[in-house]
Amino acid sequence: MRPSLHPSLVNGRFGDPALFVERLHHRGALLFDLGDLAPLSARDLLRVSHVFVTHCHMDHFIGFDALLRVSVGREKSVTLVGPVGFRDRVWHKLQAYDWDLVGRYDTELAFHVTELMADGRAASASFRFSHAFARGDEGERAMADGVVADEPDFQVRAVTLDHHGPCLGFTVAERAHVNVWRNRLDERGLPTGPWLQALKQAVLEGRGDDHPVALPDGGSAPLGELRPLVSVSRGQKIAYVTDVADTASNRNAIVRLAADADLLFIESRFAAIDVERARDRAHLTTTAAGEIGRAAGVRRLEPFHFSPKYEGEELRMLDEVAAAFGEPTGSGRR
Repeated sequence: MRPSLHPSLVNGRFGDPALFVERLHHRGALLFDLGDLAPLSARDLLRVSHVFVTHCHMDHFIGFDALLRVSVGREKSVTLVGPVGFRDRVWHKLQAYDWDLVGRYDTELAFHVTELMADGRAASASFRFSHAFARGDEGERAMADGVVADEPDFQVRAVTLDHHGPCLGFTVAERAHVNVWRNRLDERGLPTGPWLQALKQAVLEGRGDDHPVALPDGGSAPLGELRPLVSVSRGQKIAYVTDVADTASNRNAIVRLAADADLLFIESRFAAIDVERARDRAHLTTTAAGEIGRAAGVRRLEPFHFSPKYEGEELRMLDEVAAAFGEPTGSGRR
C-alpha cells in the first residue's frame, strides 16, 4: 500500500512540536501543533487546511502568527481544533493586531475554531477577516466517539489527556485506502493522472455502478466498468501524542486512541534514568513511550520532543525507546 498521508516533524526530535502531514494528490495539508514553523515554506503553510493543537504552551502555539501572516489577503478557510479555552486564545491572538484595512481586500480568510469542553462536548466559533476577526460563536454540540474532523477521505479523533491541565491527543485516519493497479491500467490502455482521483473518490463514497467517471480523453465510463482497476484496503492511521503525564489513565486513553496505528508520534521528553524529573514535569520518559507504543500495537513508533538536555544523545534516546517498544524506531525528520 502506498501511503497517502506523509507526516514529517517540522523541527526534528528536539525542536518545537509541529507535525506537517501532506496528503498525496491533494492540495491540502494538516498540522498537528503550532510550534516554530519557520522551516515550512509559504507554499507549505498555504496548503494547511486543518490544524490540531494539543495545548497552548508557547512551544505548541507560537506558530499561529506565522500561519496568520502568510494567509492574510488569501481566499482561505482553516479549521482549528484545541482544548478547552481554545476559542478565547485564538480570539486574543487575532485581536492583538489592528485590522483597519480589511475593506481593501476582496478575499476572505476564515478560521473555524473548535474546542473540546470539559464535559466532552465541542464548542465552535468563526473568525472572519472581512469582519476584523470579530468572534462569532456557533454553539455547542455532542461529539460522536471523539471525532473532531470528518472529511470525505479522512477523519480525526481526539481525546483529552492530562499534562498541566487538559492536553489533547489525536489520530488521523483514512476512511479506506484505494490502490490503483498500474498493470490493469496498461491492459485497458488508460494513463495515470489526475482523473484517477475522481475514480478513487467515487469508490470511497460508495457510488453506484452507473455513476459516470470522467476519462482523460474527455469521455466517461460507468464506475462499474472501472472498479477492477482498483482495490480497497484498510486506511492508514497516524497518532500524535505529546506533553502528557505518565499516569494509568493517560496510558489507557492513549492505548485506546492509538490502537493498531501504522505510526505513533509520541513525546519521549526524558531519558529512562530521569523518571523522577519526568514525573515532576508531567512528561513521559523514553521507556514509558516505548511501553505505550507496544501496548497500543502500533506498527512504528516515532519518538520526539526530546529535552535539550540530551542534545547530542539522540541515538541513546532512540535506543531506550526501541528497547521498551521491542522494535526499531523510525525517522520522522524532514
